[in-house]
Amino acid sequence: MNTPGKVYLVPTVLSADALFSIPAYVTAIVQQLSVFFVENERTARRYLKALDRNINIDSLQLLLMNENQPPDLVLAKKLLLEGKNIGILSEAGCPAIADPGHLIVRIAHSIDAPVIPMIGPNSILLALMASGMNGQNFQFVGYLPIKPPERIKMLRELELESERKKQTQLFIETPYRNNQLLKDILDNCKDHTQVCIAADITGTTEYIKTRSVREWKKQLPELHKRPAIFLLYAGKE
Repeated sequence: MNTPGKVYLVPTVLSADALFSIPAYVTAIVQQLSVFFVENERTARRYLKALDRNINIDSLQLLLMNENQPPDLVLAKKLLLEGKNIGILSEAGCPAIADPGHLIVRIAHSIDAPVIPMIGPNSILLALMASGMNGQNFQFVGYLPIKPPERIKMLRELELESERKKQTQLFIETPYRNNQLLKDILDNCKDHTQVCIAADITGTTEYIKTRSVREWKKQLPELHKRPAIFLLYAGKE
């Protein structure tokens, strides 16, 4: 029986101009792989070529996994059992966090295939580090509901939970809805609640600021179509 292949969790850049944030050993591993599960084929091709222009992109097997097309787990299991190593690429940052890559990781564990997480930029941790908020007790809740009544209800619940548990709450939004989300936060959270906005992390236009709701109301940043993560903390030190 073949020894199962390995699953490499390959980090990608958060900003297109931030290749410096990827450790050199990532390129060395990528050069050895021929099968990747990716969220977006075009983005993956561009990133792999940026890591090493000598990589023959056309010879690679790029298998899609995204919200519209779940990863082919039967194929992933088959490849691993054949001893084939697999790379998982997120659209941005570290794979298997807020993307479907975790499903392949689960399959790997079920057949005792080694799973190797690789060091790289992660917007959740980078934003938390830079926020000045509680880094010992935090919760990432992903996307908030799209419909305003449900989104406002959840914001209020997160604020209450943050206050009760002294817990930092982190969440994201589709970039073109960032401004509306910020407006909902400021319209519905208490004046003393701290809000951190971290946009374009690692990029040349990186913007990370923590202010109270009261202070944010005085001057709003322009966040339209900028990748951003929001942090909220209502606990009192």
